[in-house]
Amino acid sequence: MNTPFNKFLYLGFLFLGLFQAFFTKDYMQSAASLGIALAFDPFNTEQKWNDRPKWQKAVLIIHLALVAAMFGFGIGLNDK
Repeated sequence: MNTPFNKFLYLGFLFLGLFQAFFTKDYMQSAASLGIALAFDPFNTEQKWNDRPKWQKAVLIIHLALVAAMFGFGIGLNDK
């Protein structure tokens, strides 16, 4: 896939996930959208993980932690 197209898809799913979390309070859908966003790596996809700068690794790991948090909120807040 072309990298600029990946960036648009990444940002689109990122904003969709944040919208679902903050405005509709649907944390499970938010976790799904944010997880799909990770599939569209916004950085150079040809670059190996070990060769990436630390800030790119940090962005992706924080994003993954956000997905886990939304999944946890979705399970915890819907537990009845």
